[in-house]
Amino acid sequence: MAKTILAVDDSASIRQMVSFTLKSAGYDVVEAVDGQDGLDKAKTKNINLVLTDQNMPRMDGLTLIKSLRGMPQYASTPILMLTTESSDAMKSQGRAAGATGWLVKPFDPQKLIEVVRKVIG
Repeated sequence: MAKTILAVDDSASIRQMVSFTLKSAGYDVVEAVDGQDGLDKAKTKNINLVLTDQNMPRMDGLTLIKSLRGMPQYASTPILMLTTESSDAMKSQGRAAGATGWLVKPFDPQKLIEVVRKVIG
């Protein structure tokens, strides 16, 4: 059974790249256009890993992470931030919100697959 990854990003091109990369590695991918959309989809599907951008309309990545962490089924699900934000302050906010890890855009597809395999196999 393929693991399901929720890819949340307001950039269609980033979502397509993430989706293509992960599907080629054998994962199922659910795409969401912003944090609110991601949260709605997480409630209806069983997600094994969440990849989220930080800066998005309606709901940003940190708010999405906090919202997911408040739901019992996502209390320990790996959540990776995939964002252009790379400041230490932003990373510590991400950790405080419950992010498992951090990938900076533009991402290297091979590196993304390696990190995903490390956290969910």
